[in-house]
Amino acid sequence: MEIKVLGTGCAGCKALYATVQQAVEEMGIQAELVKEEDLVKIMDYNVMQLPALVIDEKVVAKGRMSLSEVKSLLEKL
Repeated sequence: MEIKVLGTGCAGCKALYATVQQAVEEMGIQAELVKEEDLVKIMDYNVMQLPALVIDEKVVAKGRMSLSEVKSLLEKL
């Protein structure tokens, strides 16, 4: 599984990355976690709100998320 956090390096983007990292560790999920800050690559996902969460090349969420929200998303996979 590949999980990407799309963002330009703002505080919200960094917070989401840390939250996703914590959720992956706590849940024992084998995943490659990527922080994508290249605006050209971010635009390929056609998102208008950052940060955004992409799992296996599918945008699954936009905006800030709590740890429980991230875990809930990951449980559904």
